[in-house]
Amino acid sequence: MTDLLALSSRFIDEGTSDGPLSVNRITGELSEVADGIAVIEAFSHVVLFRTADGLVLFDTSLESFGGQVVRAMRGWSDDPVRAIAYTHGHVDHVGGAAAIVHEAADRQRVRPQVIGHENVAPRFHRYHLTNGYNMAINFRQFGGAGRSRIQMANPERFGPAEWIEPDTSFADRMGFAAGELRFELRHARGETDDHLWAWLPARKALIVGDFLTWVFPNAGNPQKVQRYPLDWAVALREMAALDPELLLPAHGLPISGKARIARVLDEVASALESLCRQTLALMNEGARLDRIVHEVKLPQEILEKPYLRPVYDEPEFVVRNIWRQFGGWYDGNPANLKPAEDASVAAEVAKLAGGAEALAKRARELSAAGEHRLACHLAEMAALAAPDSKTVHGLRAEVYEARMTTELSLMARGIYGDAVRQSRATAGDGET
Repeated sequence: MTDLLALSSRFIDEGTSDGPLSVNRITGELSEVADGIAVIEAFSHVVLFRTADGLVLFDTSLESFGGQVVRAMRGWSDDPVRAIAYTHGHVDHVGGAAAIVHEAADRQRVRPQVIGHENVAPRFHRYHLTNGYNMAINFRQFGGAGRSRIQMANPERFGPAEWIEPDTSFADRMGFAAGELRFELRHARGETDDHLWAWLPARKALIVGDFLTWVFPNAGNPQKVQRYPLDWAVALREMAALDPELLLPAHGLPISGKARIARVLDEVASALESLCRQTLALMNEGARLDRIVHEVKLPQEILEKPYLRPVYDEPEFVVRNIWRQFGGWYDGNPANLKPAEDASVAAEVAKLAGGAEALAKRARELSAAGEHRLACHLAEMAALAAPDSKTVHGLRAEVYEARMTTELSLMARGIYGDAVRQSRATAGDGET
């Protein structure tokens, strides 16, 4: 059994890690991190508390991890599950609930109480309405390898076969007792609008869900609904004010030590606050989104911390979400208010450039010179102007492949990789 607290302490104190997989482990193993407190490291972790009334679980991981979670849990305790609390309604946090509920029924035990914010059930409804869209964006975001984890049981369905909705919900705050422990649940918007975090005064412990994930906060995500970076930072400040001694996230490593936890919470909150402050200052000047996206930055030393590396989401995407939250969808460019079709614009530019192939070749030249942002614009125009051209798509694939090598975040690499797959298929080189 890995000493997770020793591992996180080393990474934080030394300011480094052994790579992304060393801080976001998916082992399926259970580790006890304090007396009566354990973590199962899954796609999203499961945090467990042993009480005199039975087990209390925070999150349940993906549907495909449900059986593994139950086995790991039963290797630690045979106590009935008293309650399950969802930190939020993302599929990697709620998908395994059915396995736990069914295990209770099979053993003729009382069905666990399922607790969540009042927006969890509406989220599940939205997922039903946008099933196809969610399958598409998760395939793009995680690529072919991720599909087996996110959609896994049924390639035509996003999420688990059975959505276990909360039977107990709340709006702002809720407390409940299990045995000798009292759990204080607090709602805050962050990665989602249905997120909760929990405080156990008796154990000086925080359960934070995705408010801390050992990567740069997922507050931008270009393919998902609104995130709330400023609210996120406020929640982190409220957590820090409690002087916690144990922090239990749903992704990444648990953290111990009052000073260590305070430092991490402060630095993550400060990064989000800086992005909000810079973005809102430029918005208040009347700047266009284009200018803001290219001017707002964080110091590189911030992004090198082992719990702030932009390997999943990244600051540039967070800036766009700040704009969307406070400014709407209009980006300040009048031509984009009621634009022509992209393909029509591309056809005109290609005509001026001497044809789609000329545009694509220029894109490759810019890519080779390291001008990847500009190269992608021209490659995209070329493909829109000549959507069936194998030559153009071959060049487009080269441009996006080169762009992928310069990107750190999984989200950017996923979207660019999807463009490569599309163009390789059109170019007829056998890749899909």
